[in-house]
Amino acid sequence: MKNFSFANRIQNIGKMKAQEFDLVIIGGGINGAGVARDASARGMKVALIETRDFASGTSSKSSKLIHGGIRYLENFEFKLVFEALNERTKLFEMAPHLVHPLRFMIPLYQESRVGMGKMGLGMWLYDALSLFQAPEMHERCNAQESLDRMPALRSTHLLGSYIYSDAYMDDDRLVLETLRSANENGAICANYVKATGAQFEDGRITAVLCEDQIGGEKFAIKARHVVSSVGPWTDEVGHQLFKDWKNILRPTKGVHLTLPKHRLPLSSAVVMGAEKEDRIVFGIPRHEMIIIGTTDTDYKEHPESVTCTPEDVKYLLEITDHYFPGAKVTAHDIIASYAGVRPLVNDGSSSEGKTSREHTIIDDPRGVTFVAGGKYTTYRLMCKQTVDHALKSFTMEDRVKFGPADTTKALNEYTTVDSFHQARALVDSWAEQFGRPVEDMRELAERYGKEAEVICDNNPENYTYWQLEAAQAIDTTMCLHMRDFYARRVHLFLADRNHGVKHIDEIGKVFQEKMGWNDKRLHDEIHMLTEYMAHEVDWKKHF
Repeated sequence: MKNFSFANRIQNIGKMKAQEFDLVIIGGGINGAGVARDASARGMKVALIETRDFASGTSSKSSKLIHGGIRYLENFEFKLVFEALNERTKLFEMAPHLVHPLRFMIPLYQESRVGMGKMGLGMWLYDALSLFQAPEMHERCNAQESLDRMPALRSTHLLGSYIYSDAYMDDDRLVLETLRSANENGAICANYVKATGAQFEDGRITAVLCEDQIGGEKFAIKARHVVSSVGPWTDEVGHQLFKDWKNILRPTKGVHLTLPKHRLPLSSAVVMGAEKEDRIVFGIPRHEMIIIGTTDTDYKEHPESVTCTPEDVKYLLEITDHYFPGAKVTAHDIIASYAGVRPLVNDGSSSEGKTSREHTIIDDPRGVTFVAGGKYTTYRLMCKQTVDHALKSFTMEDRVKFGPADTTKALNEYTTVDSFHQARALVDSWAEQFGRPVEDMRELAERYGKEAEVICDNNPENYTYWQLEAAQAIDTTMCLHMRDFYARRVHLFLADRNHGVKHIDEIGKVFQEKMGWNDKRLHDEIHMLTEYMAHEVDWKKHF
C-alpha cells in the first residue's frame, strides 16, 4: 500500500492549496474516513482535514465493540439493529485483523428488569435480525450452568443467563485503516489542519478556510461540496459556517476503565444491567486487557474538556462489584481510563439511554452535508448514504459518473480473510527468516496480517518490537507525535500497568530518526506524552 506518512502530509497540504475538489470533508474520525473512502472509490476528487490527530475524538473512545445493540430492541429500534448486524457480518470480511468474534453473557437475577422469558424472545429476535449469520447462535443457561462458565459471577438470586455472539474491535485502528484505503484510492488527507471558516459565492460554499496547526499557515481548499463529519463538534462547525444554524445534538458522556485481565477473570464478555436505570455496562475481555464501560450521561461542556471523574469511576466500580463481589475490584486495580462524547441527535427522549443511536444526515442548500449520530458498527452504510446525499447537489451527469462503489472489500490487501489466515500460518517461518522472537512475529501477524513481513523488511534488524510499531505508525498512519502513538496506535497506555513508560526511550529514538527531531524537540515530545498520561488518570489522586 502507499505510504501515508508525515512527508505525505506536507505534500497533501500542497495539493489542497493548488487543486479544486469534488468533496472536502471536515473531520477525520470514522465517519469522515468512511466518507473519504466511499467517495474516492467512486472516482471523486476528495480532500479530508482533521483539526487534531485522526480518530482523536469519539472514534477512539468507544466501547470498542462491533455489535447490533441488544438493548436497542427494548426501544423497538429493529431497523437499527438489523442494519448493525448486517454490517457486522461485512466487517468480519473487511477487517479480520481488527474485528473479532466474541461471546457475551447476560446474567439475569430475580431483581432484573427483564426476565428469562422476555430475554429469550429478544435473543431469538437478535439472531433472526442477523439472518442467523452470527458466528454462533445464542444459548440459554440455568443458574448453575452460568456459574460453571463464569465462576466469579454473583450467585445470589441468579436465575440464569443467555450467551450470544457479537464482536470486539480496535476502533482507532479501524479509522486509520479506512483512511489508508481512501489514500490508496487517491483521497488527499491531512491531520492537524483546522477548518476556520468558508468562502461563499452566490450563497454557496466555494472553499473551506484552513489553518495548519503545526506550521501555522492559513490557506483555502476549493470545494464543489463540503461534508461535515465532526461528531460532537457538529453544532460548533454549524455555527462557524452559518449564522442561522440551529443546534441538533444531545451530547452524552461515556467513560471506560481498563483492568489487568487477572483482576476480573471473565470467560466471555458480560452485560451488566444497571437495574434501576435503562443503561447497561459491559465487561469486555480482550487479549491485552479488560474494558469496563460505559457511562451514559448528558454532557453540556466542550467536547475537548471531557474527562473521567472520581464519580464516574465509583459508578462503574459499584456495578462491577454488584455482579462480581468476590473479585473485590478497587480503583487501585484500574490501569487507565478514557472518556468521550457521543454525538447523539436530540430526539426529545426522556433520558440519555432512550435517545436513539440512529444517524441523521442534513443537506444544507448552501453546499454542505452534515452527518451526525449513528453507531460505529454502521459507519460504512452511513457513509455511503452521506455521499449519496452530497451528490444530490451535483449534476445528473456527475451522479451517474460517481455511482456507488463496492466498499465491502477488504480495507487492506494484506488483511483479506485469506491473507490474514496465511499470515498466521507463516509466523514460525517469518521468525526464522527475520531472526525475531516467535511471540513478536505472532503479534505482528495478528495486528497486520501479511503486512508484518513488509514491516520487518522495511526496518532495521535491530529494531525492537515497539520500534517496529513506531516505524509502522510514522510511515503508514501519519503519526506525528509520540502522544498520538501511545494513545491511538498501540495499547500501551490503556493496557500496560506503567503505561509503557519503560519503552519511551526506544520509541523516541525512532521518532527522532524518522521525523528529524533535535534533542530539544524529543524532550518536548516526551514531556507532552507524560502530561497526557497524567491528565487522563488525574482522578486517581482522589483514591
